[in-house]
Amino acid sequence: MDNQIDPNQNHLLAALLDAEFDRLAPHLELVSMLLGDVLYESGGKLQYVYFPVTAIVSLHYLLENGGSSEIAGVGNEGLVGISLFMGGDTTPSRAIVQTGGFGYRLKAHFLLEEFNRAGPVLRLLLRYTQALITQMSQTAVCNRHHSVEQQLCRWLLLTLDRMSGNDLTITQELIANMLGVRREGVTEAAGKLQNYGFISYRRGHITVVNRAGLEGHVCECYGVVKKEFARLLSDVLQRQGKALPVVPATIVRTTGYMQGNIGL
Repeated sequence: MDNQIDPNQNHLLAALLDAEFDRLAPHLELVSMLLGDVLYESGGKLQYVYFPVTAIVSLHYLLENGGSSEIAGVGNEGLVGISLFMGGDTTPSRAIVQTGGFGYRLKAHFLLEEFNRAGPVLRLLLRYTQALITQMSQTAVCNRHHSVEQQLCRWLLLTLDRMSGNDLTITQELIANMLGVRREGVTEAAGKLQNYGFISYRRGHITVVNRAGLEGHVCECYGVVKKEFARLLSDVLQRQGKALPVVPATIVRTTGYMQGNIGL
């Protein structure tokens, strides 16, 4: 277990007022989220919601022929399981861990009870849902109108924003599944980005060596998504008189949250 993991490293949990956080904290369970773990399947009943900290979760929509593509990613900026409080306890998408790490899970009924208080938690979660819908909408537009090269830049930058480093452990096949394109297209796009000096790629591993280069090469979709999440967070924290969260070197706020039962 990593002693540096703390609920405040998830931006939504960090944005909670102390009273709301104190009600949820005893029920937060720190869990290991391994690469490839399926948190829920399409149509499955939501037993838990997840607040990633160092892990990143990919939301996929599945087709009848077995194909799929990513409709959104969720990292330390959000939560997995918005269907719970949006009118149903099942979801049409699959949630699969894209980058292994840690997160907190919470039994669904605890979050639903807090949401139904119709207070700050409700407003925070609805704002987050708006930002997530923006990401989904922009992903759909990007996949239709922009090149695989630009899509790959967008995906890499959004992934880096949820990480503390510049190294990604991922295969080209997995990236192709995320983007909903042929593997050959990803191979060609990754080769170009490497030739530009933006990334270094070897089998199953990508290192971003020139982030500024990627930012200068990416389409507008990355900026739209990043701006919406930044607006969500800054507006909420400004109303609450809090500063923007940073990854703490030590535990910032300690209450009775659980650090046992690691695993899914």
